[in-house]
Amino acid sequence: MKQQYKRFRVRTVTALVALAFTASAWAVDPFTVRDIRVEGLQRVEPGTVFASLPFRTGDQYNDDKGSAAIRALFALGLFKDVRLEVNGDVLVVIVEERPTVSDVDFVGAREFDKDTLKKALRDIGLTEGRPYDQALADRAEQELKRQYINKSLYGAEVITTVTPLERNRVNLTFTVTEGEPARIRDIRVVGNKAFSESTLKGLFDLNTGGWLSWYTKSDRYSRAKLNADQESLRSYYLTRGYLEFRIDSTQVAISPNKQDITITVNVTEGERYVVSGVKLEGNFLGKDDEFKSLVTIKPGQAYNADQVAETTKAFSDYFGNFGYAFAQVEARPEVDRENNRVAFTIVAEPSRRAYVRRINVSGNNRTRDEVVRREFRQFESGWYDADKIKLSRDRLDRLGFFKEVSVETADVPGAPDQVDLVVTVTEKPTGSLQLGAGFSSAEKLALSFSIKQENAFGSGQYLGVEVNTSKYNRTLVLSSVNPYFTPDGISRAIDIYHRSSRPYADQGGNYRLVTEGVGLRFGIPFTELDTVYFGGSAERTTIKPGTNIPAAYLDYAERFGYTSTAFPLSIGWSRDNRDSTLAPTRGRYQRVASEIGLVGDAHYVRANYQYQQYQPINKQYTLAFNGEVGWGKGLSGRPFPVFKNFYSGGLGSVRGFDQGTLGPRDVTGASIGGPKKITLNAEVIAPFPGAGNDRTLRLFGFVDVGNVYGENDPVRLNQMRASVGVGLSWLSPVGPLRLAAAQPVRKFPGDRIQRLQFQIGTSF
Repeated sequence: MKQQYKRFRVRTVTALVALAFTASAWAVDPFTVRDIRVEGLQRVEPGTVFASLPFRTGDQYNDDKGSAAIRALFALGLFKDVRLEVNGDVLVVIVEERPTVSDVDFVGAREFDKDTLKKALRDIGLTEGRPYDQALADRAEQELKRQYINKSLYGAEVITTVTPLERNRVNLTFTVTEGEPARIRDIRVVGNKAFSESTLKGLFDLNTGGWLSWYTKSDRYSRAKLNADQESLRSYYLTRGYLEFRIDSTQVAISPNKQDITITVNVTEGERYVVSGVKLEGNFLGKDDEFKSLVTIKPGQAYNADQVAETTKAFSDYFGNFGYAFAQVEARPEVDRENNRVAFTIVAEPSRRAYVRRINVSGNNRTRDEVVRREFRQFESGWYDADKIKLSRDRLDRLGFFKEVSVETADVPGAPDQVDLVVTVTEKPTGSLQLGAGFSSAEKLALSFSIKQENAFGSGQYLGVEVNTSKYNRTLVLSSVNPYFTPDGISRAIDIYHRSSRPYADQGGNYRLVTEGVGLRFGIPFTELDTVYFGGSAERTTIKPGTNIPAAYLDYAERFGYTSTAFPLSIGWSRDNRDSTLAPTRGRYQRVASEIGLVGDAHYVRANYQYQQYQPINKQYTLAFNGEVGWGKGLSGRPFPVFKNFYSGGLGSVRGFDQGTLGPRDVTGASIGGPKKITLNAEVIAPFPGAGNDRTLRLFGFVDVGNVYGENDPVRLNQMRASVGVGLSWLSPVGPLRLAAAQPVRKFPGDRIQRLQFQIGTSF
């Protein structure tokens, strides 16, 4: 109340002063202005004042023009007082400038970074260098409180202190008492009959908290999260037959001490309806059978809103494939409430066919225009094609150069059969300089360094230098990738590498396998999802003897030399339609990589196939499957090179066994891997207890099966090792972290067991 009175008093005094001086201007008889002088300016340019005056030298001055001049100068917001004085035929404009904000500071703000708060105030016009206004300061207080309310800090208090400085400046200090965040103590769903309250509350991202609430903050109220939870609730009912389900109201009550929040959602379920039939009406371009094949609404089954939306969207997209950008598709329900049945009539009107006149690109301040346009499959002056436009947008998004990509359709005035596509991108930094360290149970301390530029000079090309060092593996790789080496989208990659490694199972040895080489490969996109890779490399592998070197390595070196040169040719194929590469919940990934060496000291063929499938069980649980098969064989009467062997055991293969220890061993007992490998993994991924639906922190249970076999050994399934266990997956700030506790369920004498394993940066 005190604040309101203060604002009213300030505004009243200002208004009275303005009226008083306006009244004095009215008392002047009209005259011709010979000169205009401005007094009282400190920082404001005189031109700003002259530009606001409704008269110039030589004009006739009267009372109305004087009143208009005062109003115009006050409207600038730069002055707290304005007066007009007449000295003969000279008009004197006397102003008093508002103080300028010199600095904005925050005291006691811990929940937000100061830069974030300054940006929030800058958006409402309060920042350094701007004129100070008490009304703007009051608005700033409200904006700060709103920011804290969004963080569930309802008890936050903000006090503004204005400190005058010399040269008509002020410092603003906002002292914040944040208090404790309000937490959700109870969530209620009222009116439900078909499903239990616990089932419905399990759909919500908001909850009453758990022991991990400090990490997930799921017990902090957010209006946006509540709206999303209500949509999840509505979708749950509408996809299970409840056509007339509605949310009647939602009450959010906060306790008097502003610490506890209770959320009550009132619902009306209605009856459960079964689809009795689907029919088409309208103009389907003579392609009724094709459109019928797009119908996913299934008669005889419960009404499913997702199927209805999917069908109408499929119809609109299919019309778009033939250039009908303005097609209207509507699914009209015919409800039989007596029998709880509903029939749908899909009415379609294709309207007019449209061409794409022009594609306009904006927002690419750094990325070259051609880098954006070459990803488009919709061409200018071609028929509007919804599939090609969606595909173009997805291709742009997959580049990784942009935070946001949007494609909008704009009508062309005077041309009803033409549209323009407006492509708007928001760029993000694509270069990185990384220094890091990781630790795993297998490789101990690993230091890494990399310089990467995904979009070098805005050309869309990749340049990178990677260095990795650990106890067992050391790598130096220089890479360059041109994704459009040819205009048709054939990519070219050049790698120069130096790798030094030794088996994980080695204890105290100092021998190494050192591989140096250069590679050139090309990628040919056969479809939008399928890419075939081929190339070649020249490499030299040196077996550097030392303590505990396996006898198999010495035997190979004595027969074929400690240094082997090879010129392998490689060919591969990949397809990836997972919804995420870090935390996938659905989709499939396949990869084939093979190489053959016919020239040089090492003659061999090597191939590897990997298959991953992710299937959502529901919103929280995902079933994941991974299968990998590796095969290699020596050519020209030579054995398969030991330094090309596959390894198995540990994270990434069969957990519960020491890293890289499965498969053949030589006479010294050292694990040497082999040219044949089979790995099968199955996981059930679930939310971490107390973390709600947070996808960055998840638990998983797994079953692993696999082994490695020698070149002349038959693949016997009864020799495959198996383990079961549980694990933790966390997308940490330093990379994906996997922790697994496994129990071998099929093992053999001599197997090395390691029940607890972890690593940063691994997958599956």
